[in-house]
Amino acid sequence: MYQAKAYIKFLSKATNQHGVHSPFVYNFVTKCLYDKTNHDAYAKLKLYKKALENSNTILDITDLGEGSKVLDANQRKVSKMAKTSSSSKKDSELLYRLSKYFEFQRILELGTSLGMGTYALALVNNSSKITTIEGCLNTSTFAQSQFTKLNINNIEFEVGNFTNKIPDLKHNSFDFIFFDGHHNKEATIQYFEALLPTVHNDSVFVFDDIYWSKGMTEAWDYIKNHNAVTVTVDCFNLGFVFFRKEQAKEHFKIRM
Repeated sequence: MYQAKAYIKFLSKATNQHGVHSPFVYNFVTKCLYDKTNHDAYAKLKLYKKALENSNTILDITDLGEGSKVLDANQRKVSKMAKTSSSSKKDSELLYRLSKYFEFQRILELGTSLGMGTYALALVNNSSKITTIEGCLNTSTFAQSQFTKLNINNIEFEVGNFTNKIPDLKHNSFDFIFFDGHHNKEATIQYFEALLPTVHNDSVFVFDDIYWSKGMTEAWDYIKNHNAVTVTVDCFNLGFVFFRKEQAKEHFKIRM
């Protein structure tokens, strides 16, 4: 119910590229968010998604986040996870476009899940360095096995609680961080603040499910208003955060 009401409110305030006067954000919207190119990588993402949906594997799940609104069991079929809790085809394609547009080299993902988003990011450039953290060992192991089959070698897998893993990260600077593993207000704010020291002027943060709950929207509002943040783009499912000091502080709601 909360998400439905939030979406109606979002639509009443959202715009498209014609409501954007910032050249940086206008280009981002038109050349990345609204890019209609049928990239070759999309076919690979589609095949990977289909393989997950056809998988007979059952995983024993350790869920350190807010859990699934659809899947409650500690034992979950990969096929059902792929259809409900893994990154959608639309979102994974957007992650691909995002990384391609900004040419990210050093990437951090909080929440590997089955690796749909990870795969999208890895397909852009095999020289990029991706670190992905997953709270569940069995889920991470499954994703690793899939990438071994695909001969993807630019991903470093970490398993454990984000709170414990973030201070031990090998890199102290990231071009891109995808927050997709703990849909909770306090945790989201905690991870955001813990990772602020890793940003540079052109870093991009993306938060998944910013309208998952009232608490997640409150976390999004906190992030938008933080002094370190200059520009945000709210696409309802995903929230984009920029730290460009040359930009005036502005917040945009963009229909996808």
